Amino acid sequence: MSITVAMYSHDSLGLGHARRNRALAHALAADLPRLTGQRVRGLLIAGHPDATQDALPPGWDWLVLPGFARTPGGYASRNLGVSASRLTALRSGTAAAALEAVEPDLFIADRHPFGVGDELGEALSMLRERGTATVLGLREVLDSPDVARREWEKASWNGFSGADAVAAAYDAVWVYGDRGVYDPVATGELPGPLAERSVFTGYLSHGRPDDPVGPSGVQAPQPYVLTMVGGGSDGGALGLAAATARVPAGHTHIILTGPQMPQKDHDAILDAVCRSGAPKGTVRVSRYAPHVPKLVRHAAAVISMTGYNSMAEVMATTTPALTVPRSGHREEQPRRAAALARAGAVDLLPADELSAQAVGEWFSSAVRRRTFRDHIDLDGLTHIGDVAHELLAAQRPAAVTGLQHNATERIPHVSV
Repeated sequence: MSITVAMYSHDSLGLGHARRNRALAHALAADLPRLTGQRVRGLLIAGHPDATQDALPPGWDWLVLPGFARTPGGYASRNLGVSASRLTALRSGTAAAALEAVEPDLFIADRHPFGVGDELGEALSMLRERGTATVLGLREVLDSPDVARREWEKASWNGFSGADAVAAAYDAVWVYGDRGVYDPVATGELPGPLAERSVFTGYLSHGRPDDPVGPSGVQAPQPYVLTMVGGGSDGGALGLAAATARVPAGHTHIILTGPQMPQKDHDAILDAVCRSGAPKGTVRVSRYAPHVPKLVRHAAAVISMTGYNSMAEVMATTTPALTVPRSGHREEQPRRAAALARAGAVDLLPADELSAQAVGEWFSSAVRRRTFRDHIDLDGLTHIGDVAHELLAAQRPAAVTGLQHNATERIPHVSV
């Protein structure tokens, strides 16, 4: 007997969705066998080939769909050169066939309930018919309440519309955050039909998978400071400011530009480092490091954009952090940055105040202190096995063994 888990992320911009699912995969692979006595295997459906650079637990694998990219005119094919509708049909059929083949007991979609262009509609109908437990996983901040409401209103599936369509397709909504730091129900980002079935897991921080440092990995002697920009597609400005910032005496500066940073922006950062006059080897620039949690943990200080995964990795440490939220596109990052700054978890530098001088001055002060974040619930990955176990037992009790289940009983450490 085994339990099969399938996850989906659309990955049109950045790798945050796939990396959230990957962290969940490691947590579920570790905890569900202990809770159920059964082997756990899984499939992660992703939309960007860079996702596969991150290792999965034994018995798990990636399925990479042909990619979408976000453009000023909407979603478009990243590489194939076909219309968005043809690409949606290809992705939809591929995902449905894969899910039909693996027959998951648990399906988790990250952020977008029906995928790009409703590409998950067919698959969800099949999963609902076979009794698969379905979960919509959400970061704690979606967007401004007005934008979030309009996005929910657009949803439609099997004769349902709006938030009711999402509620019909998904048994549970897992919110990966601490309600005391940011509450999307209170702000109106999570409407009533979904709020009723939501579980706040805590941030997915402690227990993130930490890949080993290989021969080609980013390595630097301590002490060092770190700048990272997530996937990097819009991190050029922060990378440039960091490239010419003054490095604290006796420290090395590592700059991670991200696998999705445009080549011209990456080259501009390298050129800026060369022109900065910093002693050779003081500033090291790399596109990618599989062991970011370890780099953050051992850094004297870190500057980062405010994507969910970057903040989750930062908050698992006592490393002082300055966050520079992305401006434009969505209000997600500014809202998260403000909430975490109010909670004392990070320092905040608005994007319009970014400069090499501001970066250098912050580094100089930050390397002399630590930041403690133990007042925030950072144990979502520890909680998630119990949350999944309870859902599986309620939906498919025959598939789960060893559970003393009470449908009316809530798990004490999970806020609902």
